[in-house]
Order: sequence, then C-alpha cells, then structure tokens
Amino acid sequence: MTTPEFIVVTTTHDTEEKARTLAAAAVGERLAACAQVCAVDSVYRWEGRLRTDPEWRIDFKTRAALYDRLAAFVTAHHTYDTPEVVAVPVLTGSPAYLDWLRTETAD
Repeated sequence: MTTPEFIVVTTTHDTEEKARTLAAAAVGERLAACAQVCAVDSVYRWEGRLRTDPEWRIDFKTRAALYDRLAAFVTAHHTYDTPEVVAVPVLTGSPAYLDWLRTETAD
C-alpha cells in the first residue's frame, strides 16, 4: 500500500475554547488546511478508573507529510498529560477539495 497524500489528524480537548484556539493556531501555521471542532462524549479508562467526560474533538485536514510537525505542535500546545493524536488516511476525495487542501498547506 502506498502512503496517502492526505490525512485527517484527530485530537480532543476538555473545553470548547481550548479546542477552537488550538484549531485556529494550527491552521494559522498552515499545518492544516482546516479544522473542525465538534462536541463529543468520551468514555475511557484513566489512572485505573472508568471515566465519562464531555470533550471537543478537533479533526485537522492536512497532508501526510505534515503529520510529524502537526503532532509536535498539538502536543506542545495541549494541556493533557497524554493527548490523543491519531491520523487516518484520506483515500480519495473531490479533486477541487484536495487541490485546495494541498494549496492551503503549502510550505
């Protein structure tokens, strides 16, 4: 399998304000073409306890070549001890959208 050109990188934050600030900062640095912030309910185990908390998920649309820089940026600007930073490949998309994504994340 070949490496995809584009990915969606996801993280979460504990407040909407922090999520929107992080999203805007990453897009402002051109590490992502756009970022979507959505309210979610997370169920997870942390420090031996089952937890359920509201969070705000950020989905960053970017080029795979920028993953390391975006992941480092998210980690450096995050308040969680262990922030989620995962990427999934974009296998296909509308040519016009992918061209826009490529242009907005140009070096």
